[in-house]
Amino acid sequence: MNDSFVSRKDRIIASAIEIISDSGLSALTTRNLALKENMSEALLYKYFGGINEVLVEVVDYYSKFDKGIRQTVKAKDGTNMQKLVDYFEAYATYYDNYYAISTLMLQYEELLHNIDTRDKISWCIAERMNFIEDLFRKAIESKEIIDKFTPEELALNVTGAVMSHILSRRITYHKKTFKQELMGNLQKWFDLIKI
Repeated sequence: MNDSFVSRKDRIIASAIEIISDSGLSALTTRNLALKENMSEALLYKYFGGINEVLVEVVDYYSKFDKGIRQTVKAKDGTNMQKLVDYFEAYATYYDNYYAISTLMLQYEELLHNIDTRDKISWCIAERMNFIEDLFRKAIESKEIIDKFTPEELALNVTGAVMSHILSRRITYHKKTFKQELMGNLQKWFDLIKI
């Protein structure tokens, strides 16, 4: 495989993410993607067998990014709560720098209904939740935070906060960066559960 083939595929994936971000998952068609890439639909089929194959690659791209952040945070020294802060800061930084990718979190339901992406997005969500729950569990066990909530409840609450911030940014203008707003909110929330 030559470099231009790989780079063109990557550009197509990036364009697919932008289409989803700008117009929603239903707007991701071979026609719209070919128009955005300034190519014929026939040429698009040189790279992908159809729109579902593109969508699978989009989810793969997203899950690789997700996995990379988890591996980086696992390798760090520090408390479990500091690892949680580092984890969400990495997400927020990525979302600030690649706004369009954040929309995939808001498309989970649709992606779960697509037979080609269901397993991949389910795995991605489960791995993320397991990682966050594990850090909260360890934080409770090491007496970093109170044990009033289960690790699952804590993970659901913090993930809900992230999704709410993403949705809010899509419907209204914000002066602060995503990272500033999200981490300001999460830090207050984390302070409430610290011992």
